[in-house]
Amino acid sequence: MEAINRRSTIALGLTAAATPLIAWATPAAAQTSGSDEGKELAPGVREITHGERASVIPAYAMVKLRDVVIQPGAKTPDNMMANDMLCHMTEGELSVVQNEKKFTVKKGDVWTCAKGNTTEGTQNTSSAVAIMRVIDLMTS
Repeated sequence: MEAINRRSTIALGLTAAATPLIAWATPAAAQTSGSDEGKELAPGVREITHGERASVIPAYAMVKLRDVVIQPGAKTPDNMMANDMLCHMTEGELSVVQNEKKFTVKKGDVWTCAKGNTTEGTQNTSSAVAIMRVIDLMTS
């Protein structure tokens, strides 16, 4: 058995200290959903609810996290927003028409909708599946 000296102890300590750093270097990915999960909202459009909880934000009673999975060519109908919400594109891209203004959202983009103030419809005009993550901020 080899003797452990100061140099080998330092080398072993540096290796042990670097191991978590290497593991942390891998980027985290958002949880994704399968194409048959959740409920169908329209042809090629599914909603998957991930969870909900009471809110500590005074203006909102509950928060809910869900994904809207939109297949290529599929679209959501124009809807008046029933609650405030934050939206985030986790995959793909969508054409969005919000209050008659059209814009495109791509992976990583965020946008908001206001209760009773926003009408929105989306369409996946790309060749890849689009996943819109929604945080619903509900007053009741």
